[in-house]
Amino acid sequence: MSQTFTSKGLYDALVQAGHIIPVGVKGVFGRGPVFEDVLDRFEQLVSRIAAPDKARKMHFPPCIDRQVLEQSLFLESFPHLGGTIFSFTGDDAGHRELNTRIAQGKPWADLQTMTDVCLTPAACYPVYPTYTGTLPNDGALVDLVGWAFRHEPSDEPTRMMAFRVREFIRLGPSDVVVPWRDLWLQRGLELLLSLGLPAKAEVAADPFFGRGGRMLAANQREQKLKFEVVVPVISHEKPTAVCSFNYHQDKFGSTFGIRTKDGKVAETACLGFGLERVVMALFRTHGMSPGAWPKSVREVLWT
Repeated sequence: MSQTFTSKGLYDALVQAGHIIPVGVKGVFGRGPVFEDVLDRFEQLVSRIAAPDKARKMHFPPCIDRQVLEQSLFLESFPHLGGTIFSFTGDDAGHRELNTRIAQGKPWADLQTMTDVCLTPAACYPVYPTYTGTLPNDGALVDLVGWAFRHEPSDEPTRMMAFRVREFIRLGPSDVVVPWRDLWLQRGLELLLSLGLPAKAEVAADPFFGRGGRMLAANQREQKLKFEVVVPVISHEKPTAVCSFNYHQDKFGSTFGIRTKDGKVAETACLGFGLERVVMALFRTHGMSPGAWPKSVREVLWT
């Protein structure tokens, strides 16, 4: 595939192949059957690699208790990315006014009320409150697949407002959490390389908001709290993160009252494979027809 493949070129090729389905909103689209098949097979591959760890499986809806979001201070660092759910709670007169404004093309947001739930900004967030209290001797390990929402509409197909993440979360003392993070950094890199992807690991930082955010990002890089595995999808100059590794130190342990068996504040780390991004990286690298992909790649995914 052309080395000058552009964001628009990738989007158009994915649409033409039926892999993504436009719905008229930037950063939101449907997924076609081949796209989903490749995604499912990648997930199965991750499951085979993770099976010996015997992680506890969880599943959550794509919304989260607003109090959890507020406690986590997500909006303090990323107010531009959050998605709060509002709903109509008025009476008949308010309903008539709502319908009238919609028919006239007038604003109607003020007729809705903030609810108790928000769209989940990171798949791991619902997990931490469930471990409030004392962890088992060996801590805890969770395996989940979840939808995440980030309000960053874009024409770039890899930058979605709603996407799925295969996430693993480790909770416990630092001498357990950090080696686990490092183990999966190597695992994740080797997994993606086995699929013929030109992947590499690099130190990264989150998109913190505002002037203070630049200091937070610099600190995150300096302490190497975040790593990403990146693959050229849109360009070689700015490769796309398809896998992310975050060491939170005791942030979530302190916030949600999670302690180790010896009474200390627990530390946490998580890793997440961006499932749609991995699939797009495969299409970008090997072409839009999986039947024509290299035999070595097909043998890994179609086993």
